[in-house]
Amino acid sequence: MNEEVVHGIGSDRVIQPGDIVSVDVGIVQNGWIGDNALTVAVGEVAPETQRLLAATEQSLYEAISHARAGLRLAELCGAVEEYVAPLGFTVVREFVGHGVGRDLHEEPQVPNYRPQGKTPILEPGMTLAIEPMVNAGVARVRILDDGWTVVTEDGKPSAHFEHTVLITEGDPEILTDRPRLWSPV
Repeated sequence: MNEEVVHGIGSDRVIQPGDIVSVDVGIVQNGWIGDNALTVAVGEVAPETQRLLAATEQSLYEAISHARAGLRLAELCGAVEEYVAPLGFTVVREFVGHGVGRDLHEEPQVPNYRPQGKTPILEPGMTLAIEPMVNAGVARVRILDDGWTVVTEDGKPSAHFEHTVLITEGDPEILTDRPRLWSPV
């Protein structure tokens, strides 16, 4: 919720109007893994929080537009930060997307910023969990005393959207497709 980026543990904290809640769900179907996430608004949220949600969701689609055979992974990864940074938002660097298939976390790692050095060339058949985690404030995060919950260092909101995407010979295929929640900013 709100400043929690990922890995929240259930508690007696009551969701209130104006909160945002991220839901990250994985499934196993016939031995294959699917992974997806979204962040929803509870009632009316502040305009800046709406901008954060819209920008984070759009950054996911910006990255997906680069999920094409023959492109380097760096182009896909860089698309997230290149979209949100001019809007005043930051990307979490300590947690990243990943390859996905028979195991939940496979190679390659899929950061939400352009990695340094040479990255793999995307090939048909690769399946990636692309998951922008975008903060309204600083990029830095910390782990709470529970050893699991990741929160923004400055306590400002964070949003998380994710799709599992198959690289094909043509357009990328979103395997966890659902209706969009926000209009792009």
